[in-house]
Amino acid sequence: MYQHTWMRALFAIVLAAIIGAAIAACSSSSYPQGLQKIKHVFVITLENENYATTFGANTKAPYLAQTLASQGAMVHQYYGTGHVSLDNYISMISGQSATIDTANDCMTYQDFNLTGMTSDGQAIGTGCVYPASVKTLPDQLTAAGYTWKGYEGDMGNDPAREAATCGHPTLNTTDLTQSAEAPSAAVPLGDQYATRHNPFMYFHSIIDSPDCGQHVVNLNNLTTDLQSISTTANFNLITPNLCDDGHDAPCVNGQPGGLTSADAFLQKWVPIITASPAFQQDGLLIINFDESSYATVTTSASGQDLTFAGTTCCSQQPGPNLGVFPQTSSLTYKGLTINLTKQSYGGDQTGAVMISKFIKPGTVSTVPYNHYSLLRSLEDIFGLNYLGYAAQAGLVSFGPDIFTNL
Repeated sequence: MYQHTWMRALFAIVLAAIIGAAIAACSSSSYPQGLQKIKHVFVITLENENYATTFGANTKAPYLAQTLASQGAMVHQYYGTGHVSLDNYISMISGQSATIDTANDCMTYQDFNLTGMTSDGQAIGTGCVYPASVKTLPDQLTAAGYTWKGYEGDMGNDPAREAATCGHPTLNTTDLTQSAEAPSAAVPLGDQYATRHNPFMYFHSIIDSPDCGQHVVNLNNLTTDLQSISTTANFNLITPNLCDDGHDAPCVNGQPGGLTSADAFLQKWVPIITASPAFQQDGLLIINFDESSYATVTTSASGQDLTFAGTTCCSQQPGPNLGVFPQTSSLTYKGLTINLTKQSYGGDQTGAVMISKFIKPGTVSTVPYNHYSLLRSLEDIFGLNYLGYAAQAGLVSFGPDIFTNL
C-alpha cells in the first residue's frame, strides 16, 4: 500500500516536471523572454525599396544603411506582405491579408463588404474600410490600458481633401489623396499626405470612434508629445508624406524624393525620437519599408508596365480574397497609366533596422520576418492575443537574434 502511494506521488512529481518543462519550452520558443521590458515602440515606415538598393554599397541612404544599422540591428530578411502599398500597412496593424481592392491601393475609399470570416480570423469579402467587428492593434491596446498614436506627414495641409486629425476621404468616394498636391497660393505647403499610407483610416472601429482625432494627428505634433514619458504613447506609427517616405521621385515641391529624401527625413527625426525620455527609458525604434520595389519596368504605348516578383517568407498565406496568380491590373498615378503584373502575392525583401537599449549595436539578424511578424511581436511586447495572420503557424516573433541585450 505504502509502495503504491509512494509510486503515485513520484509519478505526480515527474508528471508535473514534464508539464512544467513543456510549458517553459513552449514559452521560450513562441514568446521571447524579457520582451515586455519594452514599453514604448516607434515604427517609421518608408516606401517601395528593395533590400539591395537600400543597403547595398551604392546606397542613397547612408544614414539608414550605415549609421543607424550600426547603432542597432540590421534585419536582413525582412519582407513586405504584398504589393502595392495599402495591403502592407493593413497587415501591420490587423493581421488581415489583402483584398483585390487593398492590393491596388483603394482608389475609391469604399466600405468593405463582409461576407464571412475564416477560421484563422481573415475577413472574407471585397472593399477597403473594414467593419467594426474586425479588430486592430489599437483596439487591443486601448482595451488593455495602453496608448497609441499615428503621426501623419502633411495630413490636413489641404482641408478640402482631408482633416488635420483622423483625415480620410468621404466614404465611397474617390480618394483625392492618391496624388501629391504641389504648393500653391491656396495651399502654401502643398499636401503630400496619402490616406493609403495611414492604415488606421481603414477600420470603422477607429474612424467611427469619437477619440480618433486625438489618436491620428499631423506629424508636427510628435516633437511636443515626446517631451515627457507621460505624453508619449506606448505605440507610435509614423508615416512621412509622399516625398519624405521615398515614394515620389522627384517630388512636387522640388525635393529629390526617393531614398535621398527618406534619408534626410530620418536624419531629422530619429535623433529627436532616440533622445526622448520614453525611448531612452524603454523604447524600441523600428524602421521598415511597406514593400520592395518592382522587379522590372518597361514603357509601352499604354503606359508603364511594372512586374513584381511577389516573394514571401515565414509560411505566409495569400488569404481568402485574392484568387490565382499571376495577376494583372491597372491604375492611374499622376496622369500616367501603370499596368501591374504580380507574379505572386508577397511583398519581397526590404530589410529593416531596429534600435533600442535592448539591442547591442552592430547586431545582424538573418532570421526571416515580415509585417505579420511585426504585429505578432508588438502583441508580445504588450501582452496581447494574436490577430489574424499574426497567429499563423510557422510565424515567429522578433527573437534573441535581434534583442541581444535583454
